[in-house]
Amino acid sequence: MLRFIQSILLLLLLLLFFPIRAVSQDMPESKRDTLIQEEVILEKLFFYAPLYSQIVEDYTAEVYIKNKTVVRKKNQLMRFIPTMFKIKKGVNEYIMETYSNLHFTAPNIYDQKVKAVSNTVESYKGVSKDLLSFTHTNIYSSSLLNSKLLSPLATNARKYYTFKVDSVMRYNGTNCYHISFAPRLKSYQLVKGYMIVSDEVFTVREIEFSGRWEYLNYHNRIEMGEVGTKEEFLPVRFDLTAKFKLLGNKLDVDFVAALDFDSITLGESVADELRNKYKKGDLNLTRAFTLQCDTSAFITDSAYFANLRPIPLEEDEKEVYRNYYSHKGTTTHTPKLGTMTRVFWGQVGDMLTSNYMIDLASVGQIKASPLINPLLLSYSARDGLSYRQEFKYNHLFNGDRLLRIVPHVGYNFKHKEVYWALKAGFDYWPEKRAAFHLKLGNGNRIYSSDVIEDLKHIPDSVFDFDKMELNYFRDFFIDLRHSWEITNGLTLDLGTTTHRRTPVGKFKLPSEDEIPEGTPEVENKLRKEYISFAPHVRLSWTPRQYYYLSGERKINLQSRYPTFTVDWERGIAGVFNSTGKYERIEFDMQHKIALGLMSSIYYRVSMGAFTNQEDLYFVDFANFSRSNIPIGWNDDIGGVFHLLDRRWYNSSDKYLKINFTYETPFLLLSGLRKITRNILNERIYAGYLTMPSLNPYFELGYGVGTHIFDVGVFTNNENGKFDSIGFKFTFELFNR
Repeated sequence: MLRFIQSILLLLLLLLFFPIRAVSQDMPESKRDTLIQEEVILEKLFFYAPLYSQIVEDYTAEVYIKNKTVVRKKNQLMRFIPTMFKIKKGVNEYIMETYSNLHFTAPNIYDQKVKAVSNTVESYKGVSKDLLSFTHTNIYSSSLLNSKLLSPLATNARKYYTFKVDSVMRYNGTNCYHISFAPRLKSYQLVKGYMIVSDEVFTVREIEFSGRWEYLNYHNRIEMGEVGTKEEFLPVRFDLTAKFKLLGNKLDVDFVAALDFDSITLGESVADELRNKYKKGDLNLTRAFTLQCDTSAFITDSAYFANLRPIPLEEDEKEVYRNYYSHKGTTTHTPKLGTMTRVFWGQVGDMLTSNYMIDLASVGQIKASPLINPLLLSYSARDGLSYRQEFKYNHLFNGDRLLRIVPHVGYNFKHKEVYWALKAGFDYWPEKRAAFHLKLGNGNRIYSSDVIEDLKHIPDSVFDFDKMELNYFRDFFIDLRHSWEITNGLTLDLGTTTHRRTPVGKFKLPSEDEIPEGTPEVENKLRKEYISFAPHVRLSWTPRQYYYLSGERKINLQSRYPTFTVDWERGIAGVFNSTGKYERIEFDMQHKIALGLMSSIYYRVSMGAFTNQEDLYFVDFANFSRSNIPIGWNDDIGGVFHLLDRRWYNSSDKYLKINFTYETPFLLLSGLRKITRNILNERIYAGYLTMPSLNPYFELGYGVGTHIFDVGVFTNNENGKFDSIGFKFTFELFNR
């Protein structure tokens, strides 16, 4: 014991005379002082940044945006790029300008209304969301570009960036520090650049950063307002240059945005108002959404736009306009019959290889992706290669009433099955989210309840689907329902579901002499078709659901609490020749929790059972089912099982499942510098399922997301035994 105390005392003496310092004692005194001063500057910068991120509560501004695009190289693959405007033959330079109103409300709500447009592009649809995200920037926040980038001013930015105070300088009459930063890891979510920070108050006067996102190499310079004014904490100008490279196509983009502020609210006034609304239980955030986008109200008159333009055009930009108007004025002609034929087949070719939208004026809009598009393919271990296609028709009526029709089709190459479905909805009372819904299509191939009864008697130790001959049935269904939000967060759905199921393959009924007398159960199993009719009720509740009103339309936002759902259905015999009698009851709870720094947790708990069964019925749960038409990765994130055999979904009249997903940009691969540049996020999956003959089933997975594709590796365990390893792959280019 005495020797232990002596060792402790010796250690304390060593620390006293030779203290551990971040700065080496062998370093020259001038350099030590420089590093100490640099550390003080950075500490103050990161102390004030989170405070400044919340200082602006509300502002309105006039925004001018100019975008000049030069086509350096192009090929036929450019047709597959959905965000690309139509490139004219022989024309390589284009200009697009917009003038709009912008309204910002803390913490991160941007509402922009375009007032006027001037451009040299046919069928111009406005500034792309990717470019707008560069102007919707709070430089003091922890993330940039709609949470796509980790800001160098985030609280924990020093974990991902290195910083250096390069010099002390005068900037617009103010003493400032020039601070450079660079990423510690090679990642598309980190940027390299510098910022100029004012002395004493440590506000950013200018920040410049470059990086890469998806198919863009960009360089962005942001100029802030003058010190001592309300604009000090806000950007007044953006200068963005970008190089687009994809599939052999190369474009140069010069993007300029200038903001002229009409009103700025600093401090606590708006924040206090919103916080008081929260405390009083008022969940209406319409105060934050006062401007409404109306793209049909563009003013396109060039003379009118010239009076709005705050930044004069360069001479080369004027030349682009002159060439556009001179070409436009000399191209009017009557096409010959052969030319019209080529134009027609050219339009058909556009539909096959390009994203297209058909605007039917007062009738509505039809939007679809290319029919020949490799990005619509996906692969999973259980279902193999699949293809999907979707069309969208929308028509907005007076009073914000909306009609939506979405037909989609899919094909599975492994099972050689074609799937189709049509969804339609009419929001007739948008303020109460009241709507009629119709869904019809061919469902999953399924087997009947007599098979389930046979499965119950097979011991788990010898249970093997591959050794069983299952009699499958094709399914055609029609689902009609009405939804209505009774009160904020509480929604009631009432409807009916009708199924018509027919046997797969050839089916021949035996003669009456071949059926024993007094055996109705045999007759039930020997029908050519089975029809079920079932009313259903669905009640969904999200406590403290935040929302806002866009005109007369109620838009639900986030909630700090899960969404709870109860789903009940009762099969009735005798309606439309229906025979199946059953009762289905399901419960579901799900929630997505944001953890900050672009990380989140998603969990879902579901359970259900079929009860009061009479006659032959088919097990088809609402919350435990397999989507026959392939969908994108984020459509089913965490809520499904990727390796579960499709036959299990209909093998039991009861189930309990739990799914969990954790998503973050930096997890396991952050240390592998050579490959992390392409990784946008990483995911951990966990799933648990219990049901008769499968008790329990576990599934674990790890996935990575890139700007081109998402891929995940999964492993599962059935009844305590390792089963398999598989993966899922989906194209996600342009889908983020």
